[in-house]
Amino acid sequence: MTYAPDRLYSEVAYVAYHFHWSLDSILDLEHTDRLRYVEEIGRINTRISASSGSGSGFGSGFGLGR
Repeated sequence: MTYAPDRLYSEVAYVAYHFHWSLDSILDLEHTDRLRYVEEIGRINTRISASSGSGSGFGSGFGLGR
């Protein structure tokens, strides 16, 4: 399966930024697992934004879902 490099960079940067994991650790994840972390981070950001009323953060609208 071919995976768009820009999308891969976005996913890796997103997970690395939020979890502070190494590049190798993130790339070692199966694609479905990495997407799951991206989705979970989005949900966390959405909840934080909703509770703070700031509207900031990536939220689930990051666009990396399936």
